[in-house]
Amino acid sequence: MTTVTPPRFPTALFFFLLISGGIIRDANGQAPGQGAWCVAKPSTSDEELQNNINYACTYVDCRMIRPGGVCFEPQKLVNKASVAMNLYYQSNGRNYWNCDFKGSGIIAVTDPSYGDCKYSFKQ
Repeated sequence: MTTVTPPRFPTALFFFLLISGGIIRDANGQAPGQGAWCVAKPSTSDEELQNNINYACTYVDCRMIRPGGVCFEPQKLVNKASVAMNLYYQSNGRNYWNCDFKGSGIIAVTDPSYGDCKYSFKQ
């Protein structure tokens, strides 16, 4: 019976880079300087979208999706929820878990702003 010895070089290299601070860094899901916005998944139910709005607007100023606000039109729940979810995401450190919303949020890397409705973005 022969014994197979796993290669040591990749393991040693990994630990060296990890310990030394080398080139292994937490990318946090995006490249430096890249934008990230939280938006609602299009398949989310209206009830979940409304719950997301209610939750996010408890913590952030949602006047922009209220009547007279720059993001009031179009009056589609998915648009309003996306704006509210993004405001929450941006104000809470842009961590991926701040865009989960029970699985109904997704992080976009292209700016979802439209017309005068500018989605908040903090570097």
